Amino acid sequence: MMKAAPDWTLLQAFLAVADAGSLSAAARATRQSQPTMGRHIKQLEAQLGIALFRRIPSGLEPTEAALPLVEVARSMAENAARLTRMAEGRQEGLRGTVRITASRILSQYTLPPILARLRIAEPEIQIELVPSDTSENLLFREADIALRMYRPEQLDIIARHIADLPIGLYAAKSYLQRRGTPRSAEDLIDHDFIGYDRDERMLRMMRAMGFEVSRDFFALRCDDQTVYWELTRAGCGIGGSQVTVAEDDPLLERVLPDLELPALPLWLAAPQALRSNPRIRRVWDFLAEALGD
Repeated sequence: MMKAAPDWTLLQAFLAVADAGSLSAAARATRQSQPTMGRHIKQLEAQLGIALFRRIPSGLEPTEAALPLVEVARSMAENAARLTRMAEGRQEGLRGTVRITASRILSQYTLPPILARLRIAEPEIQIELVPSDTSENLLFREADIALRMYRPEQLDIIARHIADLPIGLYAAKSYLQRRGTPRSAEDLIDHDFIGYDRDERMLRMMRAMGFEVSRDFFALRCDDQTVYWELTRAGCGIGGSQVTVAEDDPLLERVLPDLELPALPLWLAAPQALRSNPRIRRVWDFLAEALGD
């Protein structure tokens, strides 16, 4: 007699553990309890008649028998997510929730007044804002709309370039009073710069300006964008920022305003299946107009 197909809930647990590498990490990622996750794995092993994971020092890894099942389960998850998106894309009306993800800087300094206007214009649309500097998966409902500083390449995603955000160098007035104001690009090499830790964008920017510096050039380094900005405001050194964020800050002064730096491209992205959803489309158009301005 042919065995019944495994419950989809069990396959989701299997895929989560395979991706996360442990029961605890998979439980956090899926918002399940660790005992529930462990029970689902045991149930699936009993149904399939094979061991799915073996213990390693860092957690769990799929057995050789389970490895082919990982991609099958992933394909099933993608198809299920695509089906859900297609159904949601055909929903009518503006009432409901739209989940937006954007960088922490955009989320903290740029989006709040825009979302305030959106709430007045469309009070039936609820907004969930996810500040994050990682790339959320739009297909798996981690967000409905994403604001990215690069063109998304994910399949089934539509993207629109809406702006190029100018970048400038800024320093706290307290820092400039202490160290002096640079008068030329050559003066910059003698100043304190705040850099990124593992992110290499600042290194690339400096090299594009003609300064062949290494990571050690930055005496203070931080990858968290909002903390980086507060370090600049506190007078720790010169830092780069979006001009729209920094220009009206009374603590800061722009350094070498005529110095040309590469702008940050800003893209809107959403799953193709959701673009026809009225409330997703309404929020998309609202953000495109507000941020394009």
